[in-house]
Amino acid sequence: MMIADEAFPVEPWHVRETKLCLDLLPQSESLFALSNGHIGMRGNLDEGEPFGLPGTYLNGFYENRPLPYAEAGFGYPEEGQSVVDVTNGKLIRLLVEDEPFDVRYGDLIAHERVLDLRAGTLRRTAEWCSPAGKHVRIESTRLVSLAQRGLAAIEYVVEALDEDVRVTVQSELVANEDQPAPSDDPRVAALLVKPLEPVEHEVSERGASLMHRTRASGLMMATAMDHLVEAPGRFQLSGDAGDDWARTTVVCALKPGEKLRIVKYITYGWSSLRSRPALHDQAAAAIAAARFTGWDGLLDSQRAYLDEFWDCADVEVDGDPDCQQAVRFGLFHVLQASARAERRAIPGKGLTGTGYDGHAFWDTEGFVLPVLTYTAPGSAADALRWRASTLDMARDRARELGLKGACFPWRTIHGEECSGYWPAGTAAFHVNADIALAFERYRVVTGDQSLERECGLNVLVETARMWMSLGHHDRHGRWRIDGVTGPDEYTAVVRDNVFTNLMAAENLRIAAEACGRNPDDAADLGAGNEEIAAWRDAADAVHIPYDEELGVHPQCEGFTTLREWDFTESNDYPLLMHEPYFRLYSSQVVKQTDLVLAMHWQSHAFTDEQKARNVDYYERRTTRDSSLSACTQAVMCAEVGHLELAHDYAYEAALIDLRDLHRNTSDGVHVASLAGSWTALVQGFGGLRDDEKMLSLDPHLPPGITRMRFRLRWRNFGVVVDVDHDTVTYTLRDGPEGELTIRHAGQDLHLDTQKPTEVAVRPRHPLLPPPQQPPGRAPFRRSRV
Repeated sequence: MMIADEAFPVEPWHVRETKLCLDLLPQSESLFALSNGHIGMRGNLDEGEPFGLPGTYLNGFYENRPLPYAEAGFGYPEEGQSVVDVTNGKLIRLLVEDEPFDVRYGDLIAHERVLDLRAGTLRRTAEWCSPAGKHVRIESTRLVSLAQRGLAAIEYVVEALDEDVRVTVQSELVANEDQPAPSDDPRVAALLVKPLEPVEHEVSERGASLMHRTRASGLMMATAMDHLVEAPGRFQLSGDAGDDWARTTVVCALKPGEKLRIVKYITYGWSSLRSRPALHDQAAAAIAAARFTGWDGLLDSQRAYLDEFWDCADVEVDGDPDCQQAVRFGLFHVLQASARAERRAIPGKGLTGTGYDGHAFWDTEGFVLPVLTYTAPGSAADALRWRASTLDMARDRARELGLKGACFPWRTIHGEECSGYWPAGTAAFHVNADIALAFERYRVVTGDQSLERECGLNVLVETARMWMSLGHHDRHGRWRIDGVTGPDEYTAVVRDNVFTNLMAAENLRIAAEACGRNPDDAADLGAGNEEIAAWRDAADAVHIPYDEELGVHPQCEGFTTLREWDFTESNDYPLLMHEPYFRLYSSQVVKQTDLVLAMHWQSHAFTDEQKARNVDYYERRTTRDSSLSACTQAVMCAEVGHLELAHDYAYEAALIDLRDLHRNTSDGVHVASLAGSWTALVQGFGGLRDDEKMLSLDPHLPPGITRMRFRLRWRNFGVVVDVDHDTVTYTLRDGPEGELTIRHAGQDLHLDTQKPTEVAVRPRHPLLPPPQQPPGRAPFRRSRV
């Protein structure tokens, strides 16, 4: 179901639900999820029921499961990995006299939930009259701490309104919760039934702890809770526990206007190596730190963390309140997915749901890390360190495939390949280049050379070696790559995919340059002058197909000669759910931008005319059955002058979850597409490019946006870009005294820290009329009233 506009008003710094929409619970649980990159909590109601999908997750905590095949094949991954719904610490059940607070019974007079993007909290207010006529107000505030990695906390307040009332609050930890039945959608997680084995439990009067272990992966986790209770008079406090549950119970009597206040601290930790006593002590220490900080201290530190982030990352959009709210919502969830991940993966759904089994994809390096590199570079560096930590597994995978170097997985949690469908998984070798370019972007944008020396050089060398063993020189001297799948999963196992070839060539050049910067380390890795020269030769000779007759680039060799897809007969989207893959593979139909993405990431490799003609050609064939497509189409439509169309694509990318456009927000938000809202605005209308290792900007706004202001980190400078339809003002701040040379509209521009620099916006005129999309696949239109 579409998320109702009237229940979710558009506000610049909040996502607000003004009434409880039970039929939208699965979607709102994802929207209201809180995370810090280590702990993730879906926005379930405090009392736990009703729910769409209960969920609490720890980054990197997973269970193994077999991957079944109708027919086995050498090199097929044998095991998959699925994120585990760990012990639920969010539960706080309320009984008014002897009746449980349940929104489905009695009279729910008012109900509001607010996700505060500046405070980093989820606030809930409910006014309820029990079936027996007892009237109470419940207020709760929930946070997952960005300052204290292993901690979440809830403030829960019950107020009697009309008459004396006895209230009982049961604060719980519950493991192995029942999960809803899985759907037939392959994007939804595999069902894991009771994945946690009890190890030990401990209880005290005001708290408890539980420890569990996964059955197959052998990971152990600890959860603990502790409580601060404030009541106007006498109250009773007790605790009890079992293998899979623990409970702290508070009972008190309230007169009208009196309140019971409970602060609940919940801590989580897990390890594959540490002992049971060590994990137990870690949870106890986190509880002690939480009590020392206190609830007000946690709120203050949360706000301070986010104030610093928004100061570096905020995007202000005048004229389009929907995009304003959405880009901040997107940035907030990107930060939540990564802030304290600390050398763990950034999953495609973050820690907001079980979609995609909790796996990380090439989306991380391709879509999420560019945003983090410009706004929160420390988090980007940690994500790259995680990739580097999986290098040995990538080497093992390459050997298994008969290749040299390293083959990074298309989807994974721990580092092993988990895709059982090799045309879209194993054959998507471009992930190696996506990772390599993410390392290079971090170096170029931040100016930090240490990450390359620490771990990046190893990755660059091994990915370059993989490309050299995968590609070959043909008899004409062209360097070619066969049997690969690019970003478009509807055209699989092809020859000379343009995106892959350009990215592989860039990977080879980057690796060669990195070896030149670090000659001693390169020598230690066995990368000698002859091997490095071969990398450069291959990159210079890479074959990029071009259809002279049509004047466009086929996204792979022969693509423009395939049969056209008949959209009048087959247009049930997504096509992969309604059409056999062999039909998709043999037709000119595109799931997500592929050649268009190549023009975005390798902009310098195409002329302006080529970009315009390619956009026109592929718009008519792209179904956008992937959430990764709209933001890239926004960027390239903006570059070739289709600004209204670009605005519609930016709107779609930004609102994918706030409007549940793909009908699967219930499984978690789309972190890469939410990052894409920033991409569409800053790289699309801001014209940001860095593929030539220089900060390049060429802003142009569509008619529906009157002004845009965004912030970037570049080297040691904070850069503020303020643009309207006529002028753009660049301001340097937070950096050393001095100058910075950027490129504005293709020309060098010198900025200094003494004063802002104002220049004119370069007029942009499209070379071709706006193109049509496949039937039913025009972008989600924004209101132009």
